[in-house]
Amino acid sequence: MSTEAKNGLEALLTPEESVLVLIDHQPFQFANLNSHEPTMVVNNAIALAKAAKAFEVPTILTTVLEERGGHLIPGLSDIFPEQTPIDRTFINTWQDQRVVDAVKATGRKKLVIAGLWTEICLAMPAIQAAGEGYHVFAVTDASGGVSAEAHDMAVRRMVQAGVVPITWLAVAGEWQRDWAREETVSAMAGVLEQHGGATGVAFAWETQLLNSRTGA
Repeated sequence: MSTEAKNGLEALLTPEESVLVLIDHQPFQFANLNSHEPTMVVNNAIALAKAAKAFEVPTILTTVLEERGGHLIPGLSDIFPEQTPIDRTFINTWQDQRVVDAVKATGRKKLVIAGLWTEICLAMPAIQAAGEGYHVFAVTDASGGVSAEAHDMAVRRMVQAGVVPITWLAVAGEWQRDWAREETVSAMAGVLEQHGGATGVAFAWETQLLNSRTGA
């Protein structure tokens, strides 16, 4: 099991320690996604990927049987146009050595992971990686299952295995950590405006008010 801290400051994410793996956000998987509104999972997965790029967190994209299951959704592939997703036959991503090697090559031990479906493509690699010494964070709102029960049971099972459930906004917040972190605050604000729902709307409104006061 992972020996990483489970509480205290060291338990929080930092961009320098994180690596992101996005699993099987493909048409076939979305077709039977019933635990969440599919458009919300699309929104959240893209937001998570944009945040990772803004904070220079290494990101690994992977698909399963792409010829039959479909290409990665455009919103994700557009963020990393230089990257060809690792196409697998293994249902469990962590059994594909190419993915494991790509994660190991980063030298990072905090594994942030999201995928479709939660009960299979997220839970299986998350549980295995946690058993191999990684501190695994499962992004539950950028993932989804074939039913609400399937998603919920998978999250419970992962927690029992030492995996930390988290949402995309919490991930981004821990990566930013300090609004004085000027090198990423603009990109972070952009992700919030585009994908943060009511928070994004409010942030855009606040920006408008500040601009009007300064005459910008």
